[in-house]
Amino acid sequence: MIDVATLVEQAREGRPRAVARLITLVENAAPQLREAMAALAPYTGQAYTVGLTGSPGVGKSTSTSALVSAYRRLGKRVGVLAVDPSSPFSGGALLGDRVRMQDHATDPEVFIRSMATRGHLGGLSWAAPQALRVLDAAGCEVILVETVGVGQSEVEIAGQADTAVVLLAPGMGDGIQAAKAGILEIGDVFVVNKADRDGADATARELNHMLGLGEAREAGDWRPPIVKTVAARGEGVDEVVEALEKHRAWLEEHGELAARRRRRAAAEIEAIALAELRARIGDLRGDRHLPTLADRVAAGTLDPYTAADHLIAALTTS
Repeated sequence: MIDVATLVEQAREGRPRAVARLITLVENAAPQLREAMAALAPYTGQAYTVGLTGSPGVGKSTSTSALVSAYRRLGKRVGVLAVDPSSPFSGGALLGDRVRMQDHATDPEVFIRSMATRGHLGGLSWAAPQALRVLDAAGCEVILVETVGVGQSEVEIAGQADTAVVLLAPGMGDGIQAAKAGILEIGDVFVVNKADRDGADATARELNHMLGLGEAREAGDWRPPIVKTVAARGEGVDEVVEALEKHRAWLEEHGELAARRRRRAAAEIEAIALAELRARIGDLRGDRHLPTLADRVAAGTLDPYTAADHLIAALTTS
């Protein structure tokens, strides 16, 4: 038996084991999940969420570790949610972030949690929104979300973070490739990592040019800055934190922070509702209602739209 009230109380006290167990409830969609989320809700809405994304090999884990160090120097309590791709064969994940973030393993003010995507596309795990709520309620002032290496269209982090950081590196493709991947539209702050390599200045110039080709901005609109770093040596990381704080201030000043969080909450509610509907449809597969509708559509005696209306009516009355 899981005592949810005790777990929540211990998580609020900052006990790592309680936080870990709550996130496990989220990942496993445990029966106690609804109770846990209801208990955590009054304590959420305080953390500043920063998403880091980019192609594999640009240094996301190393940059995340460097940002943790920078925020700890500012006295902030930091949570890290690192999402790794799942193996299509074993279902497991190579927890690369744990390899890169050993410096923070013994810091009680840093909580690092790895999550596998478990086949979910978009660069994040399906359980990520609820896991963020756990870290928020546990008192993390800043939460860093490191996504899997994104490819084209895998840019879900834009909807899950207050500020989205896009990392690039010299030799990882030109500006056209960045535009194809869809990352130019989601970035609030751009970081050219491994800036000690040849081509870093050219990458920054090309990125600046590509950003200039986007939509015309009005006075007062946010212009994404481009920061060059060498995360492995901690160079330029303080400048990234400064850019993040400027973006946070802009979001608050223009009311965009609250608007982003409302959109995030709406998407979360919709996802939960759709999951519940899929579960109910799955239950209908076991009786004769859905198979009967399918037989009639296949025989041409009923059109699929009317059949869907019948199915929805059955769901609402069940």
